This record gives sequence, structure tokens and C-alpha cells, in this order.
Amino acid sequence: MSNNEIKNIDFNCNLADLSIENDLEKSFEILEYMSSVNIACGIHAGNPLLIKRAIEHCKFKNKVIGALIGLPENITTPQTLTEEDIEAIVLYQLGALSSFAKAYSLNIEQVRPDGNMYRFASENLDFSVNVAKAVKKYSKWFTLLGASGEILDKTAQELNINVAHEICIEKQYTNSAINYDMANISDSDTVIERIKNLIKTSEINNTDGTKSIVKVDTVHFSIDLSVETVKESANIIVPRPVNFNKAVVSGWVE
Repeated sequence: MSNNEIKNIDFNCNLADLSIENDLEKSFEILEYMSSVNIACGIHAGNPLLIKRAIEHCKFKNKVIGALIGLPENITTPQTLTEEDIEAIVLYQLGALSSFAKAYSLNIEQVRPDGNMYRFASENLDFSVNVAKAVKKYSKWFTLLGASGEILDKTAQELNINVAHEICIEKQYTNSAINYDMANISDSDTVIERIKNLIKTSEINNTDGTKSIVKVDTVHFSIDLSVETVKESANIIVPRPVNFNKAVVSGWVE
């Protein structure tokens, strides 16, 4: 067994971020093989009816529920927003999802930025810190998911906030960072091999043919993947939620 082999990891996916009914149903299928789920909160994606349907579906699924937060479509650079702007955008979305969760006696445990918010947070420390400040202001108990790397580490250290380093399994990586200018990997066999390699060695394949060891607490799967690919990934390692895995490592759970 490799010294870098991963024994415990979370698998996450998004729900309610698409308006097409068939895609929502496919998301429900993929959810079966996840240990956590992020529900879109209505600003960048989703709407109240989709949120309600997603929450209802999650009610008896025993999955950790997270908020999928994003930016309005007209925000294309991080410099457009002040710290106050970011706080308002984040709190609005967390409040929206929390109201649905409360109505169904459910709790939110994690927060995942999406779209441009995810990219800006992975590339700009000030932006990442401001998002994290807003999340922590709402609840210091939330775990913030983000692109694995130094910026997420520095954000966690500065604010003493719980974070989970994420690898997006279909994304292209350059020097262990997401290359946002390249198309996602769509070949199922390649995705499965990436999962196997990541679990065995904690390494991600780079675009130049090299591999980099990465911090990884959770793997993100998109709706574009086939249900069969996601199912096969869950056969490689049984996913478990981030906070449960941290409890295992700390000795709280044997």
C-alpha cells in the first residue's frame, strides 16, 4: 500500500443548478453514489421550486447537505465586488437554502462556491477570504469546499474556518491547479483511471503528462458524467462525508 493512498474521502455533486427536468432526475441518480450534495441557492443557478424538490429528495437520503453559492451572471471579475457585496451575496443564498432545510427538519453542513465564484476564490486570496468571512459569519460550523491548493490553506489559517480541499475529477490540471481554459474530460475510462490513481497515490494528472500530489478531502462529480461512471467510482472506494472522515482521523470514531 502506498504511503499516499487515500483511505477515506467524500464524493460530492450539485443539485438544482439546472432547469431542465431530465437533468434534475439524472442528478438524483448520481446522488445515490455521493456522500454529500450541494444545492443551488437561486442567484447564479436554481430557483425556489428546484430547491424545494432537491430538499424533498434529500430528506431521507442520509447525505450531507451543502449550499451551492455563486455570483450573478454579470459579475466577471473579482474586482467588481467589495467585501460588503460578497457578504450580502453569500448571506442571501445561505439564508434561502436554510429556510427550506429548516422547513424539512434538515441541516446544512457545508458550502461550495460555484462557477465564477469558485474560480475567483481559487485564484484570488482576498476574494477567497471575503467569501469565507461571510460563510463564517452565518455559521462557524460550516465546512467550506474549495479548489485544493495554497489559497484555500491560507484562507483556513487566516480565519480559522473548516475547509475541505476539492478535486474536480473531470477538470484539466496544470501544475496541480485547475486549468479553466481547457474543456472538461468527457471520456469515462479516463475519469475512472484518474479516480483510481488519485485514491492510490493522492496524485492528479497534469496537462503536460506529469503528476502532482494534492491535498484532497472531497471529489466533485458533475452532471455531465454518466451514472455508470459515477457508480464505478463509488465501487473503487466507498465515499464518506468530510466531517465524518475528520472524526475518524481524530480518533472520535473507530
